[in-house]
Amino acid sequence: MSFPFLKSAFVSAALVLGSLPASAQETVVIFAAASTTTAMNELIDQFEAENPGADLRASYAASSILARQITSGAPAHIFFSASPQWMSYAAERGSIDEASRFDLVSNQLVLVAAPSVQMDVTIGPEFLLVEALNGGRLAMGDPDHVPAGIYGREALENLGVWTATEASVARAMDVRGALALVERGEAVAAIVYATDVILVDGLSVVGTFPADSHRAIVYPIAAVAGTGTEASGAFLEFLKSDQAADVFARHGFGPAPKA
Repeated sequence: MSFPFLKSAFVSAALVLGSLPASAQETVVIFAAASTTTAMNELIDQFEAENPGADLRASYAASSILARQITSGAPAHIFFSASPQWMSYAAERGSIDEASRFDLVSNQLVLVAAPSVQMDVTIGPEFLLVEALNGGRLAMGDPDHVPAGIYGREALENLGVWTATEASVARAMDVRGALALVERGEAVAAIVYATDVILVDGLSVVGTFPADSHRAIVYPIAAVAGTGTEASGAFLEFLKSDQAADVFARHGFGPAPKA
């Protein structure tokens, strides 16, 4: 089986491993949710600047795609998911080292509009979303597969507006794709993560979806079963550090809920 995202989305950098012996400085491959791209790239850069070491490669896509690739045998060491459900999907198929799994960060869901669009609507039960779209499209990750889209549909359903809105939805492969539809003028608004707002200049935040309108948006991370190395273990430990927490916070992520 081929893995197109693995071939096309690699970002190579040196992994800082501090005092790890040379024998431990092997390549570490991370499969990470598309919404983590900017923060993860910065963390990779910090590793490279501090201590040249093993080769760290990150492949970014929707968590659903990555989970399926991992369970099909894609050569990854770490899975960073935007959805506990897709992490569990991989775990249930024996592809995740459950002992290494932990929740790393959290996120929020927001409604954003294109720079040229004025949307005067307050997010709440039965809010007039279709009317606010004024015949335009609402971009979101595919609500059948992409975590951001699944959360978005759940919120719209709980607020009583999904049935009226569904026909206006433009489905994207991930949150970055949803933002691209807004940038190209193919959608007037989008449901994305709060962390995505900084990626498009002039994007207007219409509002934040109530936390109780959807499941908590939590990002679990874990080692892929049978691939644990000193290098991948060191990277997972680094992601628990205050240094990593500062990077995630700067990109809009919140801390993971305490167990």
